[in-house]
Amino acid sequence: MRRFYVLLGMFFLPTLLAGYPGEMVKSYDLSFTCPTGLECEGQNIWIADRKADTLFCIAKATGKVVRKLPSPGYWPMGLAWDGQAFWVSDHKDASIYRIDAQSGSILATIPAPGGSPRDLAWDGKYLWCVDDGSDELIQFSAEDGTTIKSFKAPSSEPRGLAFDGKYLWISDRGKDEIYLVDPLTGCVIFSTPAPGPYTKGLGFDGAQLWAVDYQNDRLYQIKARDDQPFRRSKERRAKVIFTHQTKNFGPGRIQILDVHFALPQNRTNQVLASEPQFTPSYKDIVTDRWGQKTAHYSLKNIEAGKTVSLTMVTTLTSYEVQYYIFPDRVGGLEQVPGEVRQKYLENNEKYQFEHPVIRQAVTAAVGEEQNPYWIARKIFNYLNAHLYYERVGGWNTAPTVLARGNGSCSEYTFVYIAMCRAAGLPARYVGSVVVRGDDASWDDVFHRWVEIYLPNYGWVPVDPSGGDKESPRDQALGFGALQNRFLITTESGGGSETLGWTYNSNEFYTTEPQTKVVIETIAEWEPLP
Repeated sequence: MRRFYVLLGMFFLPTLLAGYPGEMVKSYDLSFTCPTGLECEGQNIWIADRKADTLFCIAKATGKVVRKLPSPGYWPMGLAWDGQAFWVSDHKDASIYRIDAQSGSILATIPAPGGSPRDLAWDGKYLWCVDDGSDELIQFSAEDGTTIKSFKAPSSEPRGLAFDGKYLWISDRGKDEIYLVDPLTGCVIFSTPAPGPYTKGLGFDGAQLWAVDYQNDRLYQIKARDDQPFRRSKERRAKVIFTHQTKNFGPGRIQILDVHFALPQNRTNQVLASEPQFTPSYKDIVTDRWGQKTAHYSLKNIEAGKTVSLTMVTTLTSYEVQYYIFPDRVGGLEQVPGEVRQKYLENNEKYQFEHPVIRQAVTAAVGEEQNPYWIARKIFNYLNAHLYYERVGGWNTAPTVLARGNGSCSEYTFVYIAMCRAAGLPARYVGSVVVRGDDASWDDVFHRWVEIYLPNYGWVPVDPSGGDKESPRDQALGFGALQNRFLITTESGGGSETLGWTYNSNEFYTTEPQTKVVIETIAEWEPLP
């Protein structure tokens, strides 16, 4: 079996090497030292420089300066092209200038919609800007600067801005990231690493993004779209020791003890070095109706005062995973395979998605939405607005949790699955053990989240409790992204004949009268070089 795992790890390797949105295609050194805003116009890239008070025209093919225009003010920050003229934002005088592309003459001046305008973009009707004073993304009129709508910026230091015809792209120099943003809702769809340490201006040339970096004075061409659905990075190698202990405090015997260990598999976020090792050996392997395999122990007549310790050791490489999901590429619900619909639209006692509380919430959250991505995202946003995270004990049903207004990760999971299934979107959960802080740590809390099925992408992770954050960037980390601190052991629709509603492990036992039994489970992480 070791050979199987090594080959599967090799199968995953191309994903690590393949392209992704934000990946650099090429770059050029600039001859000026304080680049700010950037815009694409035909075969040229225009870059504003705040020190030279100049707009430089760069040939895309060579990276050389081919033209110059004087900036309309003395602190140019953003550039946009409306098809006939340039718009230039000035940071110091908080004005937006429209200038002639040939002479540089000022054609119009409007007040910036915020006090600290940075880069600009043109969507065909309105201008957009990012303002790092108010940390806002603002759509405004080119006639007089009137704000049409505004959203919170993805993070606290927005700089670059571009429009690709469907979505906005925003760079943040504090996080060194670039965000894909929906212009209708302001939602961050995904984030990707910025090409340099201080990315300022962004532009879109009809096919690729361009970015300019203020710190290293370089111009980058970067991918806007790619066929790879996700990117893996930040590998972590570890050994995980998962222990299940059954303590019999008596006075009677435990007559029958059945224990099930969920068997982890290779997934997008993890590659196992070999099969998990068990001490002592298990009885057999059982597969439940969801396809989840468990190592099964069956023990009898455990005397009072005895402790039964069962251990699973897993050596793995885990990865941070970012899914690059473009909502317009997601297929319709009718494209979900029949087997997936049959299994993962099931109702039961935990979900109760016919309950009025769930039905009313789905109507309020989803409305007439048909795109599976936006169905899932609107439910995610709804829970962010109507629940807050709190571990209060117990795993209550979805209607109870939603009506109460708070819940644990498992309870968030039940509500999210219930609402997705009520809307016709297949959903299931996964369960894991977690690195808690240090690389060498232990976990007895564990974590559970959701996977939704998106046509053309497959199963995608969603952590609804992860949406309980302040910034749009941090909220988006709960949708289509995973950190590298998980060993996923379980995938299930719930109500398993082996794991029930638990994950990682489960047990069934019978005892003699008045016998006290205590179950403890703990996972220990040991980092490997």
